[in-house]
Amino acid sequence: MKKSLAFAVWLAVSTAASAASSATTPAAAVPDGPVAHTFHVGALEVIALRDKVRSIPNDARVFGAEAGASAVAAVLAEAGASTDHIDLSVDALLVKDGAKTILLDTGLGPSAQGLLLDSLKQTRYTPEQITDVLITHVHGDHVGGLLTRDGAQAFTKATVHISAPDWAWLQEQANMAALVKIISPQVVTFAPGDQVAPGIRSVPLKGHTPGHVGYQIVSGKARLLDVGDLVHSPILSLAKPDWTITFDKDRTEGAATRRAELAKLAANHETIFAPHFPFPGIGTIKAVGDHFVWQPAN
Repeated sequence: MKKSLAFAVWLAVSTAASAASSATTPAAAVPDGPVAHTFHVGALEVIALRDKVRSIPNDARVFGAEAGASAVAAVLAEAGASTDHIDLSVDALLVKDGAKTILLDTGLGPSAQGLLLDSLKQTRYTPEQITDVLITHVHGDHVGGLLTRDGAQAFTKATVHISAPDWAWLQEQANMAALVKIISPQVVTFAPGDQVAPGIRSVPLKGHTPGHVGYQIVSGKARLLDVGDLVHSPILSLAKPDWTITFDKDRTEGAATRRAELAKLAANHETIFAPHFPFPGIGTIKAVGDHFVWQPAN
């Protein structure tokens, strides 16, 4: 029962995931190694922040439902990974741009043992210094950290930016009513594709949630794309981009978006931040035949 509840937190507002939650039992792990990784995008200071590591069992109920667990295991084995489970990081990104201190997504939250606030303590920034929170989408592992363990606003001085379709969808979720009530005074909505902060534009990535977006960060000639949940596993999402994933609200559209966007990223060699890839989740996509591979940044 506890494991089923943990999965519900992992993807609390996804209708598709709710259907799968009783059958999947992911474990959580405390991240080891560094929890804050600082780099630069042009003149911008950017920090990847660790929140949690999740482990999804390989039972073909999340990844490879149409292919079966044995096919998933074969792909994992070829990559030298464990064949009985899939590890997924949950990470966030902080961008410092002049007077703006911007957080992209908030992780699971302390009530689900998310460690984002602890990771933030390893930087020179505090929750009170966050001026803006940009949400890629409203699944629980991206918005849970908007609340403290006591259910109060975690980032009291911040404006919370959520796409209008996702905000409307979130308000329909009965199990997210408490979160909606607390954060409503902070929320400002935008249309996918809008500029949401200086140097940051939202990028529509259809299929995952009604208003799922990535965020394109630009400083001078330097660029970084936070891809949100375009991809989840650096093995399965790239080796088999056309496999559907239970996390996507529209699985067919999600798979089509994944294939098209990965092809673009491989062609233009753009650096991305993938919040569910192994920390710090910074790297590029390379095309190999009909699939793709992950190239972590040095």
